[in-house]
Amino acid sequence: MTRFEDMALSATMLKALRRADYSEPTPVQAGVIPQALNEHDIIAQARTGTGKTASFVIPILEQLDLRASRDRPQALILVPTRELAVQVRDEVVKLAAGRKVACVAVYGGKPIRGQIEKLRSGAHLVVGTPGRVLDHIGRSTLKLDGIWCVVLDEADRMLDIGFRPDIEKILRRCPTDRQTLLLSATVPAPIQRLAQRYMHEPLSLNFSATELAVETIDQFYFTVDEERKFDLLVALLQREQPQQALIFCRTKRGVDHIVSLLRKKFRDAEAMHGDMQQSSRDDVMGRFRRSQFRLLVATDVVGRGIDVTSISHIINFDVPHFSDDYVHRVGRTGRMGREGVAYTLVTPEEGPELTRIEQRINRQLVRDEIAGCSSTAPPLPQPDTIEPPEEKPLPTDVLRRPPKRYRRAL
Repeated sequence: MTRFEDMALSATMLKALRRADYSEPTPVQAGVIPQALNEHDIIAQARTGTGKTASFVIPILEQLDLRASRDRPQALILVPTRELAVQVRDEVVKLAAGRKVACVAVYGGKPIRGQIEKLRSGAHLVVGTPGRVLDHIGRSTLKLDGIWCVVLDEADRMLDIGFRPDIEKILRRCPTDRQTLLLSATVPAPIQRLAQRYMHEPLSLNFSATELAVETIDQFYFTVDEERKFDLLVALLQREQPQQALIFCRTKRGVDHIVSLLRKKFRDAEAMHGDMQQSSRDDVMGRFRRSQFRLLVATDVVGRGIDVTSISHIINFDVPHFSDDYVHRVGRTGRMGREGVAYTLVTPEEGPELTRIEQRINRQLVRDEIAGCSSTAPPLPQPDTIEPPEEKPLPTDVLRRPPKRYRRAL
């Protein structure tokens, strides 16, 4: 479907979409929304920046029973980071224009008392990180017996950072006769096992391009000695003059170190990592979204919650530990079809990591050079062909449960 008008959406929703300037559905929205409205369980493989948040928010809003008591939420959306929880809540508020919908975001780093008060006031939807959701369940401030839809957003990242036990505890407490929507940039074996255990005959929809990093993103690498990496970073920023750049480091200490050095060269550099207070992270994220500074240095943990359409450059100061993390990092630019560019700084010893990334995305990165900043070692060898990784089929032997859905008054 190429138009929202073809999806049997309500007049209220169509008006909210026009107000939000959503002129036509993205591929993931066109694929997920009709199937979600038909109450299917769905596994949607789509990278961030493709409009996937609206793909599950729209059908949830369309099926909420606004006449029911708000004491028991009807939908639960689980996300990996605090920043993403805020982002999803804001999307709900935007698309709920014209309806009296109560949405509460719960996440760590903020006093739990204020979240308890909001939940006591009532909520149709709850968006939260698994740890804080479990905390509220344990305090009996969040009841799940009215849940008819659960969304696992960026499921692969939630599993990467150790949330699988929490997710399973939450899913076991939700009604079995529910709809489950799982969205993930990649679908590795742990995601497949999660789907097998907790979803009912899910539809598997793949909206990822053959090349995981889309064509609008140019991707380059530099071969550079470890002691020359920062000089190369400065030279690259001076050459590129990015509108906004997101620079990834592996560690929190590395983030702080790079920011302290960058501020001697550029005035508008900020840090973002998990050790920062939530109020500080919110302030940095807000100012970055308003383009009040150009350079943001971050770790992978918080990188998933950064959805800023004006990011023109991604710079991997450190090669990511896992190839899938490269996919997610690069997905921070080229958002919603915009152009973007990604650079990765590779030491001579990290040649195998570069090769694994290229195999993962089925694409060779282009070698770049800046005079005076190259490695003294010879160029990294490049294979003639890249063999795509073997794709394993999604398990079909899923946990059976009654097919009849929890009916909602519309």
